[in-house]
Amino acid sequence: MKPYQNIPIEDCGEPLIPIPLEQFSVETPHPYQKLGASYQNRSPYYLRSPVLNAFIEAQDYLQQQQPGWKIHIFDAYRPVAVQQFMVDYTYQSLLREKGLTLEQLSQSQQDTLWQQVYQIWAVPSDDIATPPPHSTGAAIDITLRDNQGQLLDMGGIIDELSQRSHPNYYAHSDDKTEQVYHQRRELLNQIMTEAGFLRHPGEWWHFSLGDQMWAWQSQQAIAYYGRVI
Repeated sequence: MKPYQNIPIEDCGEPLIPIPLEQFSVETPHPYQKLGASYQNRSPYYLRSPVLNAFIEAQDYLQQQQPGWKIHIFDAYRPVAVQQFMVDYTYQSLLREKGLTLEQLSQSQQDTLWQQVYQIWAVPSDDIATPPPHSTGAAIDITLRDNQGQLLDMGGIIDELSQRSHPNYYAHSDDKTEQVYHQRRELLNQIMTEAGFLRHPGEWWHFSLGDQMWAWQSQQAIAYYGRVI
């Protein structure tokens, strides 16, 4: 149980609607679909309607500061089944990286690996009181693309299991390149915060508006968005 999951949810019932992808940058096919995740009849490029309106505002704020730049959408709506797929995929990837098999591990070693996985990934819970943030349609993973169409180096990749994923990892670096990474992360945070989103405290790419994490960070009594069924 993570701290934000104690926030009660009173879902306002606003629908998921498609993101107008022509206004943003996206990867095709979707990164998780390339790995084998099945969205069945769902699309990852959906958000709750007010969340989408705020997201479009954030893109406008970016354009005002950096004409021609676009927010690049890595992932938005994520069914619980896809959350489960990616949690399992990440665990298996860790095993391969370490040259291990499940049969070799003690229960304690398995638990340590799961703790690494859950540093980034929310538990794929079917409990309507504790939904994964992306399953609410109120969370989005993003980065930046410049006016030449190039994805910017943010000093770490999305979903990376390392300390580099922390938003302020480069904040106190004296290295000029690392200062640029921090400035880019801060620009991303600035445009999203101005539109009403809040950034995940441990992930520079993850932003939400109206879900449990957002309510917890903004000290709201309730969250407005629960799991979309």
